[in-house]
Amino acid sequence: MQTHDRLHLIGSIPLDSSEQVFRRLAAELGPYLGRMPDGETGERSRWVYFQRQMLLDHPAMEIDPTVPPYKFIQWDGKVIREIEQVRFKPGIDPDAVTFETGYDKAALASREVFRHLREAGVIAPHVRFQVCLPTPMASGYLYVSPAARETYFGVYERALKAALANIVAAIPARHLAIQWDVCQEVLVFEDYFEDRPADYKNQIFDMLGRLGDSVPVDVETGYHLCYGSPRDEHLVQPKDAAVLVEMLNGIAAAIRRRIDFLHIPVPKGRTDAAYYAPLGNWRRPSGTRLYLGLLHHDDDAGDKTRIAVARQFVDDFGLSAECGWGRTEPGRLPGLLRGHRLAAEGF
Repeated sequence: MQTHDRLHLIGSIPLDSSEQVFRRLAAELGPYLGRMPDGETGERSRWVYFQRQMLLDHPAMEIDPTVPPYKFIQWDGKVIREIEQVRFKPGIDPDAVTFETGYDKAALASREVFRHLREAGVIAPHVRFQVCLPTPMASGYLYVSPAARETYFGVYERALKAALANIVAAIPARHLAIQWDVCQEVLVFEDYFEDRPADYKNQIFDMLGRLGDSVPVDVETGYHLCYGSPRDEHLVQPKDAAVLVEMLNGIAAAIRRRIDFLHIPVPKGRTDAAYYAPLGNWRRPSGTRLYLGLLHHDDDAGDKTRIAVARQFVDDFGLSAECGWGRTEPGRLPGLLRGHRLAAEGF
């Protein structure tokens, strides 16, 4: 693995602007990054939460009065929040509905900052601008009532692809990387939602394959698998990496184009071989880099242990955190950056 492939950042960074993010990452982690996100600052700091407001404001949508608020529950049983879910208004033709997700506008604004800093020598020429996009299931499972969800997936997928088309039309392929954020799908596999469809595996892999194949082949693309981090903690504590490995293999079978990178999380306490053992069943696609999210805040000794145990089951992997840092306490950022730098230096 080359030096600039050692680290991968998921997306969100607790800073105020994309320029602050780019400058901070370039200064502290620059030699170890092959792609750089804009930090998902502002309204994107809570991941897809701003999409809920888009849906509430949309003239084709309304709160569904026939279903109770959805209880968003953390791994320990705590209810994080209760969310009123929406549906299409009666008489609406979903085929005529257009959602403006805002992801293209945010990406193009940040890309101008990125381009300026690269031209000024702050960001190295080889570093790609990383755009992180959710899947339709991200907002669908959280904000859309079950009866409307299947239809919503199709409408939102069309909107995502339109935003992606605007992004790839404006940014040269050699300067761009697309990351698909896969969270609700992992939770579906873990039976987190009460209304999991019988054919969920085919539905998920088909969707993830279509999304990946919508990215032009010269643009880097990858998938970040996630157990959620609404309060900087997982929604589900995985037994081991078996579900993640099953999903990695399923995505590779569903997509036709090259997968450039994959990321999976590793909980802090998992220094036991049992967590990593399923990685022995992972079928690495040709040319794919795997990033293990085993770096944790102020835990240099634990990071080294997790790396050593992981190497028993998979070689040639890069390093990352479990998830983005947008929901973490901002005061932890220096420690996270330091830990990543130390791990990369010694890797």
